[in-house]
Amino acid sequence: MTFARLCAHYFSHAAWLGADELLNGVGQLAGIPAALVHGRLDIGGPPDVPWQLARAWPGAELHVAHTGHRGGEEMTTAMLAALDRFAAR
Repeated sequence: MTFARLCAHYFSHAAWLGADELLNGVGQLAGIPAALVHGRLDIGGPPDVPWQLARAWPGAELHVAHTGHRGGEEMTTAMLAALDRFAAR
């Protein structure tokens, strides 16, 4: 119940962020590699959000897995591959 109340509180206040505040500031992350792995069927977090972030973040890559919020083998494989690439740098 506590977690649900906390989530509802942040959602109802848009995490106290202005419109497009995160996307407008993401250019500051240029040069920092990113691998965004998202479940296509995640109803709570629609895929347009990571897609917009990947487009705005120079050097970010996006992998959309055919899973939901809880992930699965495809999502785990994509995350481990990204971690291996980062570790090899």
